[in-house]
Amino acid sequence: MEWLQQRFELSRGGGDHNVRPMEGLRGFAVFLVFLVHYATLVSPWIAQPSALFNVATALHTIGNAGVDLFFVLSGYLIYGSLMARPQPFLRFMTRRIQRIYPAFIVVFVLYLAMSFVFPQQSKIPSAPGAAVTYVLQNLLLLPGIFPIEPIITVAWSLSYEMFYYLAIPVLIGAFSLRQRSSRWRVTCFSLLAAAIAGYSALFGGHVRLIMFIAGILLYEAMATGTPSAPSSAVSVLALVFGLLATLLPIAGPAGFTLKMCILFVAFSALCYTCFRRTDDWLPRLASWTPLRWLGNMSYSYYLLHGLALKAGFMALGKLLPTASHGALFFILMLVVMFAFTLIPTALLFIAVERPYSLTPKPSRTAPTGLAQAR
Repeated sequence: MEWLQQRFELSRGGGDHNVRPMEGLRGFAVFLVFLVHYATLVSPWIAQPSALFNVATALHTIGNAGVDLFFVLSGYLIYGSLMARPQPFLRFMTRRIQRIYPAFIVVFVLYLAMSFVFPQQSKIPSAPGAAVTYVLQNLLLLPGIFPIEPIITVAWSLSYEMFYYLAIPVLIGAFSLRQRSSRWRVTCFSLLAAAIAGYSALFGGHVRLIMFIAGILLYEAMATGTPSAPSSAVSVLALVFGLLATLLPIAGPAGFTLKMCILFVAFSALCYTCFRRTDDWLPRLASWTPLRWLGNMSYSYYLLHGLALKAGFMALGKLLPTASHGALFFILMLVVMFAFTLIPTALLFIAVERPYSLTPKPSRTAPTGLAQAR
């Protein structure tokens, strides 16, 4: 247990009151993402159509919300870190690059190698010039914000993260946000979120950017203590409603924007309760040690679990030919495959992410809960 604690514990004793539930929320978010890929890969072993297949399809849809929860937490952490003290832009971006690239490069090289081993599944164009361009586009984290298919399936979200890293220091400096009142900042960011949502509903676009603004508004609420945080029960109901809202049969940009706006509110309530009502049962649940440790290694898990899961199901296909199985098989495989994906992702975290990306010691000047802006 001590060996595990030394390698997976990042809260440094939990001195900051909202660090531990935040770690657990990351664990919950990455488990949602796992459900997306599990539901896809297990489908050959499920009868179609069937009630179980419908459940798997619903889990696939709901699981996509895990990325949006990551965006909320990132919005909160990065904005709070920058608001707490001025930071030279170059130093800030260097730290962000150091945070993202070591684990990403390892997984990226692994995906490139797999593209040569399994050329029939490769996304890389056959023409040399196009192949070089495509690889460079992925290396620069352009897929996502730009309409480019990522080599690492989940890496599209990193382009959103990088866009936010580039934009938020500029906004803070250009509008002197540190010198403005909290009410002024909340009003401006609320209007910005409304503008992004309105444009996306009419014309399509990157409506998921509003999730970073949810994190920004969360930081402002934490700083001022207003409004009051909802109870744990209310936040759980909001979370359930928000996740189920992703299943609404509403197509088109307007429908997707509506779902994102509902998640905007649901995840804001969830995080605010976990950060503010630290003695309630929900933040205590989010502080459960295994969930926190999963959250601490969530970036490594996020990057590598899809490839590990694919390998697991390839092995399963050798042992158990595809056929129609029931709910017990579905649940058993979920547990087995999740446990299997923990092995390579934990190794990536221990060998690469922790030593090369995570700051050994928190900054003494960082605000509460922001000592480790991940």
